[in-house]
Amino acid sequence: MAKSATPPENRYKLLVEKIFFDGYEDGATRFEFPRTAIEEAAAELGIVLPKNQGDVIYAIRYRIPMPDSVLATQPLGMEWIIEGAGRARYAFKLVRYNRVLPRTDLVTIGVPDSTPELIRLYAQDDEQALLAIVRYNRLIDTFLGLTTYSLQNHLRTTVKGVGQIEIDELYFGLDRHGSHYAIPVQAKGGYDQISVVQTRQDISWVEQRYPGMRCRAVSAQFMSDERVAMFELTVQDDTVRVVDERHYKLLPAHALDRTAVVTYR
Repeated sequence: MAKSATPPENRYKLLVEKIFFDGYEDGATRFEFPRTAIEEAAAELGIVLPKNQGDVIYAIRYRIPMPDSVLATQPLGMEWIIEGAGRARYAFKLVRYNRVLPRTDLVTIGVPDSTPELIRLYAQDDEQALLAIVRYNRLIDTFLGLTTYSLQNHLRTTVKGVGQIEIDELYFGLDRHGSHYAIPVQAKGGYDQISVVQTRQDISWVEQRYPGMRCRAVSAQFMSDERVAMFELTVQDDTVRVVDERHYKLLPAHALDRTAVVTYR
């Protein structure tokens, strides 16, 4: 069969649709599939795979919706997600409908912009730019009220029962009492959505790697007008919940509203 020149979004939906219905049965709430199923589905459909096959899963998680035929199987208030299920394995899982989106009624807090111009000039993409802006402006410290330090970004590691994951950036924090905190940070720019799957995985990794240490999972997202939304997230009743949310805008010192700086208290 000739290889298709279908646009990536449509290709990915076709692949996910085939993999889903190859394993789905009426009433199912979870079923697994191996990573090799992506290649097998592409061969059967005559679809050209991206060099990084994992981009198919990434796109469905963060950028594009599930195929309509898959959405049609969802009970009211529930949705299908794709989660890791061990080494080179994934699972479709039916969970409560859950989205983390910036509120529209929050005040925007102005903070002095400390981002080096050279970094702004050469930032490669939205995610990298956002991580750099958060780091250079110490937005994690401001948001959580801790003294924090970045240990590593794009940390590839594994979670038992899930498989390989990637943490966008890992911080460690210290409060005024001397308590320590592990802070996995998820960054999303452009049209990517904050992933509840990634949040679950990040929290699970901290619980397994640093038992007894408090995890404060943070997500950051670019908004319009160069604002940054910051969320602290947790898992409660098997659902990702927002603990706190703040919106920041980086400004040159002369543009700060002096009256607002006082009223922020």
